Amino acid sequence: MAQATTHSSHQLLKRTGRQSISGLGYTDLGKREAYIVVDVETSGPNPGQYAMLSIGACTLAEPRQTFYVELEPDHQAFTPEAMAVSNMSLERLAVEGLPPADAMQRFADWVERVVPDGFQPILTAFNAPFDWMFVNDYFHRYLGRNPFGHAALDIKAYFMGLHGVTWQETSYKKISQQYFGKRELSHHALDDAINAADIFQTMLAEQ
Repeated sequence: MAQATTHSSHQLLKRTGRQSISGLGYTDLGKREAYIVVDVETSGPNPGQYAMLSIGACTLAEPRQTFYVELEPDHQAFTPEAMAVSNMSLERLAVEGLPPADAMQRFADWVERVVPDGFQPILTAFNAPFDWMFVNDYFHRYLGRNPFGHAALDIKAYFMGLHGVTWQETSYKKISQQYFGKRELSHHALDDAINAADIFQTMLAEQ
């Protein structure tokens, strides 16, 4: 059975005037933005040769709205390292995964549903260049458009600027230990998206 889940949507409060990102997940400082935290699992390091296997996403705004989908692989190539990290099976996903066009349409529909009218959704991720290149490629390849536009916000880079540290000090292990003690990545796309949202929300509260 193809997997695609969304969790209960809520009536988002539409805000006007000057608002802070902290605690809301929105900004309204001339440019109205809503932050969507995304994580993907893949069969390898690039979308030209390898498949995106799953997408997890959640709103930064609370109460958190979540999305998860597993995709039918559109490439059969894989690296053993990537498959070991995700603990997913290309054979199972070939049977149970949602066709990529359907999966991306469901993701786009969810983004539209949880983002207030007039707000731009901002793809936010931990090591955003990796997640971004797969999501952007799949949106354009299968839908001909990307609801997030042409840019993404990287939580690692935000932490680097916030704390004045080097790039080597922005690993998930180091940042999560600083905020939460020992919290490991599960490499389940939705769980990791929620963890990244917790980290980003904690960083924003420091400002």
